[in-house]
Amino acid sequence: MKFAAAALAGFSMLATAVSAQDLPNLDGKDVVVVTENAYPPLQFLDKSGAAVGWEYDVMAEIAKRINITVKYENTSWDAMIPAVSEGQYDIGMTGITIKDERKEKVDFSDAYMRSEMLMIVRGDEARFTDAASFAAIPELLISAQPGTSPFYAAIYEILDGNEENPRVIKFETFGAGLEALKAGDVDLTLSDSTAANGYVAASNGGLKIIGAPLASEDFGFIFPKGSELVAPINAAIAAMKADGTLDALNQKWFVDYKMGE
Repeated sequence: MKFAAAALAGFSMLATAVSAQDLPNLDGKDVVVVTENAYPPLQFLDKSGAAVGWEYDVMAEIAKRINITVKYENTSWDAMIPAVSEGQYDIGMTGITIKDERKEKVDFSDAYMRSEMLMIVRGDEARFTDAASFAAIPELLISAQPGTSPFYAAIYEILDGNEENPRVIKFETFGAGLEALKAGDVDLTLSDSTAANGYVAASNGGLKIIGAPLASEDFGFIFPKGSELVAPINAAIAAMKADGTLDALNQKWFVDYKMGE
């Protein structure tokens, strides 16, 4: 953690220079960001109840660089894209995969992260070892949130393409599906590698990842169509990639941070 903290301090000084010289200044514009707080380590509630995570740190850095004032709101995943599309919020963030069909409803930032879809099972699981062997046992169940990338991966990459397949047990949040897995109510859940690795690391052997990654996906922030925030935020993302800030935050949240501590 010391290395990451020192690196972030240095990058914060660099950010000031980059913001002043190269990035637009939005004069403290008020911006409402909506999130779910259920996708560690991107954004979640820590043991004290504080909202923390990689995306919060990135948004705070963006706010400094382009001079915006950020206020956070919370909503469920199912409600997020429609609410942002209708202009209820200025930005949505919760590890949202950039997809063409979603671009019909909202605008996306440039990708800030690429992740892979992984299969999570209980630590003592021995009945199957990959997607094909899971699919071959008809009584096994998988949890997923409707409308998410894991849901479609479950249907189209593991099962039969039927979106009403009764083997997919639907939950409103990823956390609820993960608890169902731990309790033995389902046998498999899917998540991108960022969240999957965080949960597995915090499980003390209670969870593990099996098989090969199912797919890769790029994450971006979402905006109402035509938002004037897209270009400034893309500029800030590019600057953070170039100066190493995103790498430092990856170190902080995906290497140094210990879930559950």
